[in-house]
Amino acid sequence: MRAFLRSPKGARMSGKHRESLIKTPRQLVAVLVLFFVGTIIVIVLLAQLATSGRIYDEDARSPDAIARRIKPVAEVNLGAAGPAASGSTVQGATKADGRTVYESTCIACHGAGVANAPKFGDKKAWATHLVHGTEHVYENALKGKGAMPPKGGNLTLSEAEVKAAVDYMLGAVR
Repeated sequence: MRAFLRSPKGARMSGKHRESLIKTPRQLVAVLVLFFVGTIIVIVLLAQLATSGRIYDEDARSPDAIARRIKPVAEVNLGAAGPAASGSTVQGATKADGRTVYESTCIACHGAGVANAPKFGDKKAWATHLVHGTEHVYENALKGKGAMPPKGGNLTLSEAEVKAAVDYMLGAVR
């Protein structure tokens, strides 16, 4: 059994004698240094390849263009705010404000029926809300209900503006 475990001195299983190309420690160090230097050169060349050749639009890099790209989606405009002049114009202003509020805030959900919001002009959808009365619809609009936040998410709206928007939407189903 011992004869099978040991091979005769100098004999190899394949019969071929193999020698390493690296014979001294100095050659080993040289190969390792060349490997790391070569790797670094390849990384630098790939980085140059990845970042070169790009043509940038100089107008896109201007401060004005950058400011246009990162500006907020909405702005608060207080220019039209102010007291109404007379009683006869208050009704006209309220109806106009209701439509304006609807178009700026409410249409996002009530235009498409998002999260079960009754669609604008859909009598069947609004009927379930009108069963409880207009005051209940006002309360839901002001305080929020379900997925709808208070004042439709626009907390800068006054109570009168929210009620005007509700009146505008209810006017389309009556």
